[in-house]
Amino acid sequence: MEDLIQKLLPNVITKLPEIYKATGETLLMIAVAGLISFFIGIVLGVILVVTGKGNILENKPIYYVLEKIINITRSIPFIILLAAAIPLTRAIVGTAIGTKGSYVPLVLGTIPFFARQIENALSEVDKGVIEAAQAMGSSPFEIIFRVYLKESIPNIVRATTITFVSLVGLTAMAGSVGGGGLGDLAIRYGYQRYQVDITYVTVIILLVFVNIIQGAGNIIIKKTTH
Repeated sequence: MEDLIQKLLPNVITKLPEIYKATGETLLMIAVAGLISFFIGIVLGVILVVTGKGNILENKPIYYVLEKIINITRSIPFIILLAAAIPLTRAIVGTAIGTKGSYVPLVLGTIPFFARQIENALSEVDKGVIEAAQAMGSSPFEIIFRVYLKESIPNIVRATTITFVSLVGLTAMAGSVGGGGLGDLAIRYGYQRYQVDITYVTVIILLVFVNIIQGAGNIIIKKTTH
């Protein structure tokens, strides 16, 4: 068995410490960028919904400006965003390389996508429920927390799952330009040194991450669906 593993994965065996380290870096990138994007994206998504036409805090200038910013940032390919964000990344975290240097572009690339997902999720809330809450004298903030967010929990979980799965791919892309993690490992060894078994292992690990995220999301959706 050991001989077979050595034959199929010769480079993996010698690079296990680096694979463990890269896996930990990718998990850290997903966790940090994901949590920051989650909270900021929720806020922006709520603002998009409540300031939209005919909604509880309708405000055309705020909605127009925020929507345009989100549309513009969403249209920028992530690989270009990585390069464009270098000055900002250095200003915030002090470096534009390694795991630490990946946080800013990952957050910038994830927030617009997640905010739009949250807007779509909250927009599905029954208008009749909102009107009933207004008729009972609920304030806008009460409607946001007790109606929009509470009624949209399954859709919010679904949006979060989709976003975190997308974030796994972004971390790999960030690694391709020195961002650390499994993407960096695959490029340095699998691509530049033709150690194909390293590439296969990194792909398998990323697929495991995606399936864990998707599975956890599905379980939560089932438990929170009325």
